[in-house]
Amino acid sequence: MLIEHRGQRPVVPESAYVAPTAVLCGAVVLGERSRVLHGAVLTAEDGQVRVGSDVVVMENALVRGRARYPAVLGDAVLVGPHAHVNGGTLEDEVFVATGACVFPGAVAGAGSELRIHSVLHVNSVLPPGTVLPIGWIAAGAPRARLFAPGEHDELWQVQEALDFPGTVYGLPRGTAMREVMARQAAFYGAHRDDVPLDGPS
Repeated sequence: MLIEHRGQRPVVPESAYVAPTAVLCGAVVLGERSRVLHGAVLTAEDGQVRVGSDVVVMENALVRGRARYPAVLGDAVLVGPHAHVNGGTLEDEVFVATGACVFPGAVAGAGSELRIHSVLHVNSVLPPGTVLPIGWIAAGAPRARLFAPGEHDELWQVQEALDFPGTVYGLPRGTAMREVMARQAAFYGAHRDDVPLDGPS
């Protein structure tokens, strides 16, 4: 399904393939020979999603672009099933395995691998060629540190300064959930004006 959002329409080249049950919403631009498989969602909220050539976004993955944090996928990138790329950059030849997460402001360097259920935290930089093991978390910049499951205290020493609530919600840490969600509901309310499109544009 192709959807116009905030006056922006997806752009799908003739060489690309978008499965009938996938969704492209708003300012999404696919590269040549890109493939978006069943159930995947590429949604440009108030920003962009830019996809390079020979990219495969697999079943039920989510790629979300934001105003301050567009989602940018380089060439020859794989985004695995149920993976989540929210306002992050994947440079060329990055492998994102099943269930892995990339958060706003994060950069996965060329040729890096995010293995199953790993996390690249907000505003963190995974150097080119780095392997993030299964279930591990990478946090920090200009070079992310890798944390094994269970290293919560050590992770928090790095993670706190990355400002997840400020980056993702534009609010300081400690803001009441009621206020966070009122703002989120208003932001995503823009989808009420979406327009489904008949075919590629």
